[in-house]
Amino acid sequence: MPTVHGPVIDNQTRCRHYHTQKDIIAINFKCCQKYYPCFQCHAECENHKAAVWGKDEFDTPAVLCGVCKTEHTIKQYLNTDKCLRCESAFNEGCQHHYHLYFDYTADCKRQ
Repeated sequence: MPTVHGPVIDNQTRCRHYHTQKDIIAINFKCCQKYYPCFQCHAECENHKAAVWGKDEFDTPAVLCGVCKTEHTIKQYLNTDKCLRCESAFNEGCQHHYHLYFDYTADCKRQ
C-alpha cells in the first residue's frame, strides 16, 4: 500500500486542507512520485514545484482511494465520481483542481 505524505488527519487520506466525507483520494505527484492528499500538502512538504501529468500519461495509476486503498489510473479517475472498487463517492469539487495535477481540459473525459 502506498504511503500518503503530508498533514493527513485520518486513515482515509483527508488532510487539514480538505476533510469532508468525500475528500478520500490522494494523488501521486509526477514530480516526486509521492502520494499527497492535495496540492497544498505537496507545497508545504516539498521544496520543488509540482509537475503535471501529461495526457499521454493518463493510463498511469496515480489516484489512490483512501477508503479501500485501490489505485486508479488518471483516466479512470477523470471518468468516474466514485471508487471503482468500493464505490465510495469522490468529491466532485476536486475537478476545480484537476489542472494542478493533470494536463486536463474538459475534452479529456471519456477518451
